[in-house]
Amino acid sequence: MSAQETPLNFRRYKEGDTQFKRWQDQIFSASWSHKCPTYIQSTPPCQGSCPAGEDIRGYLNIVRGIEKPPVGVLGFDGKPMTMQEYAWRRLTEANPFPAVMGRVCPAPCETGCNRNEVEDHVGINSVEHYLGEFAIKNNLQFAAPTTKTGKKVAVLGGGPAGLSVAYQLAKKGHAVTVFDDHEYLGGMMRYGIPGYRTPRDVLDAEIQRILNLGVEVKLKTRVGTEISMDDINKQFDAVFLGMGAQSGRALPIEGDIDAPNVVTATSFLKAFNDGRLQHVGHRVVVVGGGDTSMDVATVARRLGHIENAKPGDFEAAIAGHMAQDVADISMRKGADVVLTSIFTLDKMMASKGELDHAKSEGIEIMGGWMPIAVIKGADGRATALRVMQCEAKMIGPRLDIKKIEGTEKDLPADLIVSAVGQAVDFTGLEVFNNGKGGISADKSYAVAGKPGVFAGGDVIRPHLLTTAIGHGAIAADGIDQFLAGHELGRRPKIDVHTFDLMRKYVEKGVQFEEIKEPLTGTDKEKNVVHNFDNRSDRYVIPHDQLFLGHFAYTDRNKRHITHLDKETALGNFEERLEALSDAQAVGEAKRCMSCGLCFECDNCVVYCPQTAVYKVKKTDATTGRYVATDYDKCIGCHICSDVCPTGYIQMGLGE
Repeated sequence: MSAQETPLNFRRYKEGDTQFKRWQDQIFSASWSHKCPTYIQSTPPCQGSCPAGEDIRGYLNIVRGIEKPPVGVLGFDGKPMTMQEYAWRRLTEANPFPAVMGRVCPAPCETGCNRNEVEDHVGINSVEHYLGEFAIKNNLQFAAPTTKTGKKVAVLGGGPAGLSVAYQLAKKGHAVTVFDDHEYLGGMMRYGIPGYRTPRDVLDAEIQRILNLGVEVKLKTRVGTEISMDDINKQFDAVFLGMGAQSGRALPIEGDIDAPNVVTATSFLKAFNDGRLQHVGHRVVVVGGGDTSMDVATVARRLGHIENAKPGDFEAAIAGHMAQDVADISMRKGADVVLTSIFTLDKMMASKGELDHAKSEGIEIMGGWMPIAVIKGADGRATALRVMQCEAKMIGPRLDIKKIEGTEKDLPADLIVSAVGQAVDFTGLEVFNNGKGGISADKSYAVAGKPGVFAGGDVIRPHLLTTAIGHGAIAADGIDQFLAGHELGRRPKIDVHTFDLMRKYVEKGVQFEEIKEPLTGTDKEKNVVHNFDNRSDRYVIPHDQLFLGHFAYTDRNKRHITHLDKETALGNFEERLEALSDAQAVGEAKRCMSCGLCFECDNCVVYCPQTAVYKVKKTDATTGRYVATDYDKCIGCHICSDVCPTGYIQMGLGE
C-alpha cells in the first residue's frame, strides 16, 4: 500500500472545533502562558510491553546512529566499538538471548509500538535478531566482573529464567551453580520449541556465553530427589527456583482419557527435540490454541507417517525409546493434522504468524470446538477425539465456556496431543507448592517465609520465554540485595531497564559535583541537568502525546520468511527466518519514533518564535540532552511542545 493510497492526517483539531479536550489545555488558548517547557524522559510503550524490560528505544537509537559508542572505548577486535556491538551490549543488559528471542518471541513490544498509529509497527524483533546474529558471528562475549563477592547461589533449573538469573548474578560477581535434570541446558528453549525455530547452534552459543562468565553447571541432577534442599541450603547463601513447568496438562475432559496414544505437548516436543520421535500416525489431533500447539501441529506435519508402522511406535518413542528402526524417508507420507481450540481463530493465543504458517502447511484449524471425550478401541488405544462446538470468553480472570448442544462429532485420531497448559513437578520440593500448582512470590520474586529463596519463570505463572528472562533479571537484583544484607526495596511501577542520562555524562567525562541548597535558578547551575525529569519508572507515553505528523509513511523492512505448503513442509526442518541485512537493520531502526526521548530532529529550535530553545554546547551535549531553553526569552507559547515528535518536551514548569 502506498502513501498515496493511505492519506495521513494528524491534525489535532478539526475545522470548527471550539471545545478543549482537557481543561488543562485552556491555559494555552492565548499566545502565552505561565508554563514553560520541561524535558521529560518517559518509558516508550514498546519497552513497557516487553516482559524482559529491554531498553528497546536505546538500542534502536544506537543502530540508527543517534547515540554513538563512547569515544575511546574499544570493541571485541581492539578497534573503536561498532554500533552493532554497542547496541548488542545495551540490549543484553536485560536479555542474554537476543538471537533466540529475536526468532521466537511473539513480540508484545511490537503490538504496543506507537508507530502502529502511523502505518505499521517497528520491526523490533527483527533488529534484535540482527544484533544477536552479529554477536554470534563475531564471538562477542560478556564482560567478566572485576571483583568477586565470595557469595554462592544455587539455581534450580537451566531454562530461560534460571540462565537469566545466573547471567545477572555472575555479572555482579557472585558464584553461581545451575542444577538441571536434563542432559543439556535450555529448558523450554531447547525441549519445548522445535529446532527449525531455534537452531541449536544458536541456542548453544548464547548459553555458552553465559557459562564463560564462570557459571558452574550440574546436569542430570535433580534437586529434591538426588540432592536434598537441606544440602542446598547448607552449601549456598541463596537459592533461585526456576524449574519451569515442563509437565504437560491432560485434556480437560471428565471421565477416562488414559490411553497410550494420548500424550501431552511437552512430552511430544521433548521426544522430538531429543531425536526419539521420528514419525507420527496418519491422523493427529492437537488440542490447544497457543504457540505450543502450533509447534506440535507443524512438527507432526513435518514428521508425517510411514506405511506399515506398528501401533505404539510413536507413543513408545514419546515414552523414551524407539520400538523399531524408522522406515526410509521415501516411504514417509504427510500426516493429516487437525488443531482444535475453544477460541475462534481471531481470539486464539497463538501469534498470527504461527497461525498463518500452520494453515499454509495444510493443518486444519477448528476454532470454537471443545474436547468432551476420548473414544477408545478394544485394545485401549484412542481412535478418535469427540468434540463439541462452544463459545468461550474471558470474564475477568475466569474462563466462561458455553456448550452448543447437538454439535458433537468425532475426529479420527492415531495420536492425540494435549497442548492446553503446563504444570510444575514439585517432587521433593513440595514445601514450595502454594497449593495451586505454583510458587508464590512478591514483586522482587522473593518467596514468602523463605529468606534467601527466590523464584521466577513458569513456576510463578506459565507465560512467555521472555517473561521468564525478565523474572530472572529482577530476582537477581533481589538476591544481590539479600546477599549484601540490605532490605529489599520497592520495585518501580514500570520495572524495566531505562536509558540512563547520567551514565552518558559519565561516559562523556562530564563530572557533577554535590548539589547544595538553595535550588533556585537551576537553569544556570552546572551541577544539575536543568528542567529534566526522568519519569520512566512511572509513566508510559501514549501516542496522543506525540506529534505524529512529523513521521512520513515508511514501509517496514521485513525479514525474509520461507513459506512452506502442505507438500514442502514434509520432512523440512530448515530454519524459515533470515536476519536483516546491515542496511535493512539501520533502515528499520530509523523508523523508531524514540517515544519519550529526544532524537535530535531540531523542530523545537526551528519553530520557537522567541529563539528561546537552543542547542546546548557540544561539551555539554549528549543523547537526551540536545536542546535547552532560555527562560528569560520563553513566553510559554507551547509551540516547541506541539511540534516535538517524541513527546519529550512537555509544558510543566510553573505548576
